[in-house]
Amino acid sequence: MADQIDDQYEVFKMLLDSTTPADAVKQLSILGVGEATIQQIVERHEQQMIRIREMDEPRSVVMDNRDTWYAGPRPGDKCWPAVVDILHAQGWEAVPSISDLNDCSTRIVSLLSHPKEKSFSTRGLVVGYVQSGKTTNFTAVMAKAADRGYKLFIVLAGIHNGLRRQTQARLIQQLVEPNPSRWTQITDLDRDFRPTANPASFFGKANKTHVLCVVKKNAPVLRKLTKWLENASGYLIDCPALIIDDEADQATVATKSINPLIRQILDRLPKSAYVGYTASPFANLLIDPSVKDLYPEHFIVSLPKPSGHFGTEVLFGRYALDGEDPSEVDDGFDMIRIIPDKDVEFVRPKTKADVDGFAPELTQTLTSALQYFWMTTAARRVRGSGNPHSTMLIHTSVRTSVHNSFRGPLENFRSELAMNLYDPNIRDDLKFLWDSETKRVLAEDFRESPVSFDQLLLELPGVLADSRVVMDNSESIDRLDYENGPVVAVVVGGNTLSRGLTLEGLSVSYFVRAVSAYDTLLQMGRWFGYRNGYADLPRIWMTAEIEDWFRHLATVETEMRRDIDIYLTENKSPREFAVRIRTHPALRVTAAAKMKDAVVAASAYGGLRIQTHYFHTKSDWLLANQRATSQLVVDALRSGQRTEAHPNKGRYIFHNVASDFVLRFLRDYQFHERSLECDSKLIVDYIEKRIRVAGSLRQWNVAIVGRPVGDPDENFEFTEGVAVRRISRARMRTSEANFADIKTLMSRRDAVVDINDADVEDWEEKKIVAERAKRLPNTGLVVLYPIDKASRPSKGREEFRLALDAEEHVIGVGLVFPRPGERDSEVEGEVKYISADLSGVEREEEDYSVLEAEDSE
Repeated sequence: MADQIDDQYEVFKMLLDSTTPADAVKQLSILGVGEATIQQIVERHEQQMIRIREMDEPRSVVMDNRDTWYAGPRPGDKCWPAVVDILHAQGWEAVPSISDLNDCSTRIVSLLSHPKEKSFSTRGLVVGYVQSGKTTNFTAVMAKAADRGYKLFIVLAGIHNGLRRQTQARLIQQLVEPNPSRWTQITDLDRDFRPTANPASFFGKANKTHVLCVVKKNAPVLRKLTKWLENASGYLIDCPALIIDDEADQATVATKSINPLIRQILDRLPKSAYVGYTASPFANLLIDPSVKDLYPEHFIVSLPKPSGHFGTEVLFGRYALDGEDPSEVDDGFDMIRIIPDKDVEFVRPKTKADVDGFAPELTQTLTSALQYFWMTTAARRVRGSGNPHSTMLIHTSVRTSVHNSFRGPLENFRSELAMNLYDPNIRDDLKFLWDSETKRVLAEDFRESPVSFDQLLLELPGVLADSRVVMDNSESIDRLDYENGPVVAVVVGGNTLSRGLTLEGLSVSYFVRAVSAYDTLLQMGRWFGYRNGYADLPRIWMTAEIEDWFRHLATVETEMRRDIDIYLTENKSPREFAVRIRTHPALRVTAAAKMKDAVVAASAYGGLRIQTHYFHTKSDWLLANQRATSQLVVDALRSGQRTEAHPNKGRYIFHNVASDFVLRFLRDYQFHERSLECDSKLIVDYIEKRIRVAGSLRQWNVAIVGRPVGDPDENFEFTEGVAVRRISRARMRTSEANFADIKTLMSRRDAVVDINDADVEDWEEKKIVAERAKRLPNTGLVVLYPIDKASRPSKGREEFRLALDAEEHVIGVGLVFPRPGERDSEVEGEVKYISADLSGVEREEEDYSVLEAEDSE
């Protein structure tokens, strides 16, 4: 009996190749299979679908009641096995693994509509990481969709020819060449879409091949494609189509030309699945889901962070999120080198008026970066493993005239170094640079073999001889070409290098380009990706301000992905998806046009913990905050119903302090302007409304957290009889001169400092939240931290931290808000848009003129 069930289940699976699960059940009945057997077959199929739906990775948010039909590859498949063979030949299995790729692509295909449905229009979004293998993922999705009957494949490959050609080459290699008789290409390496005669011939029943079309997001090209599809409309009724939108946040959202054209293409296809791929989904998730657009209403998939991937958090570290223990949040690798602000004017025009005739000067930081790049390339040749290509990126401006002005100085510097390589002074300088860099980042920490200066010196003349200077911009004809042997290149570019295009073997970046949006900044991080064989060697030179932006952006990314996980546990659908995206005082989330439907930042703080980590270091500012804090402590002593004094533990807790005193403190205390989440006006407005509407937050607990009292010279006295020893919080190494970023202030246990329980220090985050809600449902907490002005980094953290070096002792503040109750809903529902005044700030945006340009490819 079991064998019979197995045989009939195989028949059922074969039926699924040509029909939907519901129709396959009907056909089993027609074939005379008994109801009991059919029920067992359906249950077995459902068990498989549950496995797919409940995969730990990738995480996904899915529309309610969406059918899952794809259970994974089958023995008769042709396209997916060919992709696997190619990846094996390329050395896959370690980073990242084929099994992970198989799981992720299976999950995404399972969320597409079955190709045999009568009609469908699917909208989905896949969120990956910059340079993390998104192209490989959608290639796998295309292969599996082709194996199950999808016919037409349209890939929207960015806005520049370079990325379109690179994508076409990858798809030819992995899809077309292994199965040439199964594919028809409408585009090729050298040609974007050109209308062909008789388009209907590609989609008639006699043509069994899959149709591949890789196009730029260029208005003239997309208009031609739309008209071509319209001419074949009679044959598209039974043509399941998969549209992959690579870099889906670029040009797709809120553009007057491209967005309507993509929707017109979808309207021409009765059976279409649109899947956007992006590493910066801010714009896509800010589309109004109630209007007819490209909002991912059916599914949002968050790809797992790949093993061995250099991402934002790995390189820059991040700030602790609500509920995280700051000690468990990494500061990132010591691979960032700071470009002094005074250097920027030598490599980038200060204003538009300075562009004409701009001549760059090779500053000390730029010459060090160049020297290190050539030595890194030589060291990789000594190792003889990993990516054969080696690239350095110089990205200072969007303007092509600025790019071109670098060619002469760079080529002259390379020639002079090659000519004087054996000058003792030059060699000493190179050796000092190499030794200092390899001491700061140890090869052994990345399981790589150390390379001495003497070893790499033998390879250095050949590296310099092979090295080219390449201008890669919309006007240049000398482009990167990785297809004809190993490349050693110093690449100067702008927008053409900012989206999707992979810089093979990138090891050094020199970056001063200023932008005003998260998504643009994130996409410019070409240094993200895999560094197999040289994971210890990458370095990035950038200004302290830009490094701070990236650290903040790493926090935004992590928080956004955590919100996806939260929505999974709450069974939310994509239409209810409302990712909270943090704001930054100098950065918009995305371009203003893309945020027209957005609610960007909330003034509702219910259930949140916020803390100060930016501080000015000048005495006037610091002394004013000391006075505001001392006044709060005096008020707390007078009005608090109970005081717990634990100077031997470095703790004071004042219970049931009236909200008026806390509000006065929040008005007087000066939060640093970069601490946008600590906006005193928004916080005060929120507290006052919550008191007025819901009656909560009338009472607060105020805590002082320091170290046990000891040497009087190390104590900080808030008022007579209230003193603790100062704590130490060193600044991040990249903090600017007049302010400090300490990164983290509060620990997890500080959020329950006002709860007296024997095992409170062992509570995990869920317990902390639950106990505060039960014991202090309407009471807020203010935690005050006296920070020593000299705070030095702890042992082992000197590579990441510097002494605080403030003129006076610093007062840090943490705020813990109770979770909102039913009566607080009106307050929590009120939101405000928070933006920054960018007037007077020179920022270069992406150039979208290419969207309307007549195609030259």
